[in-house]
Amino acid sequence: MMGGGIWYLKRCELFEQLSELEAAQLNRHALTRTFKRGTVIYSPHQPGESVMVLASGRVKIHDLTLEGRETIIAFIEEGELFGELALVDGEARQDYAEAVDNCQVLVIPREDLVALMGARADIAMSVTKLIGLRRRRIETRLRNLLFLSSRARMAHILVELSETHGDHVGRRVDLRVPLSHQDVASLIGVTRETATLTLNQMQSEGLVEVARKRIVVLDFPRLRAEVVGGADATPQKPPATLPLRPIPPSAPR
Repeated sequence: MMGGGIWYLKRCELFEQLSELEAAQLNRHALTRTFKRGTVIYSPHQPGESVMVLASGRVKIHDLTLEGRETIIAFIEEGELFGELALVDGEARQDYAEAVDNCQVLVIPREDLVALMGARADIAMSVTKLIGLRRRRIETRLRNLLFLSSRARMAHILVELSETHGDHVGRRVDLRVPLSHQDVASLIGVTRETATLTLNQMQSEGLVEVARKRIVVLDFPRLRAEVVGGADATPQKPPATLPLRPIPPSAPR
């Protein structure tokens, strides 16, 4: 019978193909820790000595601006790896990981996973791909922050969350992550008031349904078309134009 730590490893997509021996070796120095909701799991400047697998609950990765405003980077769900930048160089943490719900976390020493990556090229490739995808999302959000309107940023983040944390049924997507208006504001870099106004506008257009800490995308193809500029976007009526008046002839000088 598998021990708790090995069972948690097997639930992680990165490690589900490990043999029993490989899983046992990766688990031998790992610790299972429990964090209550709202507890900081790690913070900037702490040593990057481990990577973590979320066994249960939900975790928020975030940072703070110089003004003390929260910027949400990612949400981590059960079976996902986080703290993965420790694998790059073992340098200090750069952000916060906070328990959104009561959580159980499997803490794996960095050197143990590095050793496994050295022995299993497929694991190394999967971890590298994970790091690359998460970095790309951050870079995309930064570009959006610099160049897009708040409405466009909202559409982008709802598409991203639908693809990473959504349950799709037809055109509808139920987001598994509970989101307050402040959470959404922190994801796209606007005030809570702007986030609320934008969500209300999208709700009036039939794109989303907003309830307390719950967002449902009602028409994902139309929302995605808005992001990519596809042909499926809802056609907009051209602005009304007034008939041109003839220009009177110039008076003789």
